[in-house]
Amino acid sequence: MGWIGRIIASLAASWWIAVFIGEAASCDPGPFTWEGATVVAVGLVAIVGAGLSWVRQRSAAIVLLVTSVLFGIHIAIFAGSHHVLAWLAVGLPYLVAGLLLLGSLRLSRPESTDS
Repeated sequence: MGWIGRIIASLAASWWIAVFIGEAASCDPGPFTWEGATVVAVGLVAIVGAGLSWVRQRSAAIVLLVTSVLFGIHIAIFAGSHHVLAWLAVGLPYLVAGLLLLGSLRLSRPESTDS
């Protein structure tokens, strides 16, 4: 479960890395907008969460779940219509990855024995 969560988080974050590289390579970054600033901030949090998943699984699970919620808030504020579809495309992978990492942690915990 943990490996699947890491892979999902990494694939989702790699999309943001590609977007950031593409924007950096473009000659016209465009005007500053709060919508753009918040999506960049949440994208950076997503990348951090994916990176953490390889070294600190519990912290990564929390960051990825927060990322999913932040994308939901961003979409609710700035997206026009089709909020659910937008969140399914952008936020759901982080929710799934975070839940898989939490599930993996729960399964790997030693069981307590009451004797």
